[in-house]
Amino acid sequence: MTPRRGLVLGAGGVLGAAWTVGALCALEQVAGFDVREADVLMGTSAGSVLAALIGSGVRSCELRDHQLGHPIGAGPLGGYSFDYDRGTGGPLPPLPKAGLGSTRLLMQALRRPRSLTPLAAMSALMPEGRGSLWSIRHLVDAITPAGEWSPHPNLWVVAMDYDSGKRVVFGRPGSRPAPLVEAVLASCSVPGWYAPVEIDGRRYVDGGTCSVTSVDLLAGLELDEVYVLAPMASFDYDEPTSVAARVERSFRRTVTRRMLHEAGRVRAEGTVVTLLGPGRQDLEAIGVNLMDPARRLAVIETSLRTSADALRRARADSFSWSE
Repeated sequence: MTPRRGLVLGAGGVLGAAWTVGALCALEQVAGFDVREADVLMGTSAGSVLAALIGSGVRSCELRDHQLGHPIGAGPLGGYSFDYDRGTGGPLPPLPKAGLGSTRLLMQALRRPRSLTPLAAMSALMPEGRGSLWSIRHLVDAITPAGEWSPHPNLWVVAMDYDSGKRVVFGRPGSRPAPLVEAVLASCSVPGWYAPVEIDGRRYVDGGTCSVTSVDLLAGLELDEVYVLAPMASFDYDEPTSVAARVERSFRRTVTRRMLHEAGRVRAEGTVVTLLGPGRQDLEAIGVNLMDPARRLAVIETSLRTSADALRRARADSFSWSE
């Protein structure tokens, strides 16, 4: 009997998406299944873009070739060009608008500070960004009928309600309806960099402000296996010398601890959960700015070399843990 699988693609910006594409190719090679056939496919921020593409029938090898600039002859990406180096606006955000991003969320943070993650609370203070996600809109529109959801039966996209701080999962049964393109844009709208996305009168921002993977949302689904590709988490670190890189690696450790806690809820039900993040060589390629497109090709090429072996080790650890 084929195992029931969940696939979680985490937040991570331009470079996180590039690393994830390499990891997806490794996953098909090592685990031996077509990622398009995952029973539940969940994405956050940059991961939501990749999840939308996979849910529309794009193969991992096509994602790889598209990132590398090779032409795609058929399928949803057939003949479609995308400027990966300029599509999200470059390594730094434009000057944002003046004022607080969300007064209501700030009040929530002051009244009930433990109800929000630190990133969610901080996002309330960020002014509204002026960056453009037009290229992402065009990409998702190109693979999805206007105003509709994904052909995948269980594609979930995670965002945060910018006024309440609540995590919202578009596409999950019982969730608020939304066109796929709007849900993806909401999930990608980094506070202070891009403007919040309004859907049915509510404002939404990047789901990574709540959790970079939200793997705990798969608890209760009785899945046999869950694979989590998390470009903002790591289990094997480099030794950077710059202050900025050390701060980034410290943040990664915090993110990783939260992800492990979330994964524990799913593992407690008997599901085998495999977690994969960038390793030492990947981190050296990534540097400190996940939005820096100048490093993109180096990141995907490194991930294509490193992710298969890292995934084999992660799978061995996951199956040992479950036993």
